[in-house]
Amino acid sequence: MASRRELVMDYRQSPICQLPIANRRSSGGTAPRLPQNTTPNSTAPLGLLTCPAMPDQIAPAPAPSKRKVFLRRLVSSIVLWTVVIGALFSSNRLVSDGVFLVIMMVLAGFGLVEFYGLIEKRGLVCFRGWGVVGGLLMIGSTFCYLSGLLGAREAPAKANDFETSLLIIFVLGLCVRQLASRHNTAGILAISTTLFGLMYVAWLLNFIQKINFFPKANGTYYVLYFILVTKFSDTGAYAVGSLIGRHKMIPRISPGKTWEGFGGAVALSTLASVFFAHFAGDRLAGMNWKHAVVLGILLSTTAVIGDLIESLFKREAGLKDSGNYFPGIGGILDLLDSLLFNAPIMYLYLRHVLTRP
Repeated sequence: MASRRELVMDYRQSPICQLPIANRRSSGGTAPRLPQNTTPNSTAPLGLLTCPAMPDQIAPAPAPSKRKVFLRRLVSSIVLWTVVIGALFSSNRLVSDGVFLVIMMVLAGFGLVEFYGLIEKRGLVCFRGWGVVGGLLMIGSTFCYLSGLLGAREAPAKANDFETSLLIIFVLGLCVRQLASRHNTAGILAISTTLFGLMYVAWLLNFIQKINFFPKANGTYYVLYFILVTKFSDTGAYAVGSLIGRHKMIPRISPGKTWEGFGGAVALSTLASVFFAHFAGDRLAGMNWKHAVVLGILLSTTAVIGDLIESLFKREAGLKDSGNYFPGIGGILDLLDSLLFNAPIMYLYLRHVLTRP
């Protein structure tokens, strides 16, 4: 005959004892009562047919405060862009152009990997390898075309025809790739997602090269200008939205973005635009305070839209960040989201307004 201690141990290991106390009655057993001097997490005396009450769920770790997140984001941004800007303004052209190319290739390559990762996380099909290789070829060949590495330098406007030729070859290659695929029957979807990734990341990013090599202005200063204005927009949106944000913009896409934050983005980026334009002087060809105000408002608005678009992609994939490369920021796409659409805006304004004959 089993001893009393053995009976108690058998009961503790039984399935009914593993259930929360409130659910044992519905499972066919009788829920024993804990003694009045026993806390929920304590173990009853060995002689009683009871077992420790287990918590229903483990409390999640507390989220970092908004102040800590803001400081991490600020420090990461300052360190990253200081390195980039220092390389761009090197007195050695070989160093500045070489570092510029490496940065562009890294941003395009990892950005495309992250984007196609979001696509696959959503359960959609794409040709990840084809898209990444196509994006890197677009960035690298455009650099060679504009920098004069393979001959005389060409104007950025002529690069549009060059890009069009690359896109035609890329689309034809996608179609051939789909024809050769034995298992993928979602041809339209695979071609569409792969092409969109190339356009969203590599093609938009390529406008930064067109700004950098713009012949009628000191393009490197305009690259610096539009990056600073855009990042001040991000900082203003986050700081003001965290402090006084009450009215949500599009909560189903990005619950944290508010109209107050949008106002902070416009205000801070406009101030930064006017300030930088004033101290840069003639280095920014055609710039004056009126253009600085217009660009501050325009770039900050487009930056917020670009941020919302990337938030839409991440929400579709069920992710908070596209990656975890930069503390407080996330991945490459989290770094570029506001810059991608601002690059063509800056280039077109520079070409058709600031340097118009």
